[in-house]
Amino acid sequence: MPYRIAIVTTHPIQYQAPWFRAMAAHPALDLDVFFCHQATPSQQADAGFGVEFDWDVPLLEGYRYRFLNNVARNPSANYFRGLDTPEIGDIVREQRFDAVINCGWHRKSYWQSIRACWKTKTPVMVRSDSTLHTERSALKAAVKLPAYRLFIPRMDACLAVGHWSRQYYLHYGARHDRIFLVPHTIDEPWFHNHAKRLASCRPQLRAAWKLPEDATVFLWAAKFIPKKRPMDLLRALDAAARGGARVHGLMVGDGPLRAECEQIARDRYVPVTFAGFLNQSEMVKAYVAADALVLPSDGGETWGLVVNEAMVCGRACIVSDKVGCGPDLITPETGAVYPLGDVERLAALMSELAADPARVRSMGAAAAQEIAEYSTDVAVRGVLEAVHAVAR
Repeated sequence: MPYRIAIVTTHPIQYQAPWFRAMAAHPALDLDVFFCHQATPSQQADAGFGVEFDWDVPLLEGYRYRFLNNVARNPSANYFRGLDTPEIGDIVREQRFDAVINCGWHRKSYWQSIRACWKTKTPVMVRSDSTLHTERSALKAAVKLPAYRLFIPRMDACLAVGHWSRQYYLHYGARHDRIFLVPHTIDEPWFHNHAKRLASCRPQLRAAWKLPEDATVFLWAAKFIPKKRPMDLLRALDAAARGGARVHGLMVGDGPLRAECEQIARDRYVPVTFAGFLNQSEMVKAYVAADALVLPSDGGETWGLVVNEAMVCGRACIVSDKVGCGPDLITPETGAVYPLGDVERLAALMSELAADPARVRSMGAAAAQEIAEYSTDVAVRGVLEAVHAVAR
């Protein structure tokens, strides 16, 4: 008999859907996904995307799901009381799952699920990408330590997305033998196949965005918000170009900082193109048009799934040393890691790559191989290992 597994998560997310579909397709798992909220296009804009939209890839196909009744006064996935779904407690009590996976603990709905699991002795697992590298005050860290060490050791299993995530669980008292790797993944075949199909169109894609044929193009793809540090890329591009490097930026996304970035680019004649928001199915075009990805985010970037996407598309990646996926995905063969905020070092790395196109291509090929270790199959295998260990 397959294991009956429930997943409780905030709302449909484009990066979770491939993982859910892969779990649902596995013969050893019988999966139900419970969403606590259904975000509207305007709420997507409020979350920092800067424009109203719905994802243009299927998020609800290939697995069994249900939207819970969110009774919060101000429904939102962005704060603790914005998700209040008391019916999840009844569902856990009635369904008697072999295990319940909660995608975090920072919302009220998660605690409604966790408490129901504890009361019914249903094995409860948590999956989180939190790290110890996110900035927090000394007071907040001191308050969190005893509180988190009360509940994290009580979890039957902790599902870590990578190296820093595992360190986080250990710091708060999780048992070594109850931490399982369930990495962040994307729809790898979809990205790979689309990138392969579009490869022959690369000259046309670059021309459409007015990207110079002879320049090394560095892609930045994110919300224009402070933690993504878009200004760092602009300043590095400016410094590299003034130093004689043939570089160009392609900035994809929207958000509150976009207008300021565009003004700086105009004032300083920074070689950069602003492509605006691109929906999921359009993002592959940007990866194909570019030569490498730059993610200069601060410690709030607990992973950085654009790195997964870029690597699947065969692109080298440069990330700051506060980006969560750095220790897992970035090596000298696949890209580079530089100190957060060190624009001079970032400019030097970009100049080095621009001077050696063959090295950029070699890094991209290595990146495509490395990311195979972070596939949906690996994520499903991690869930199975955890379930085998905890299921009654």
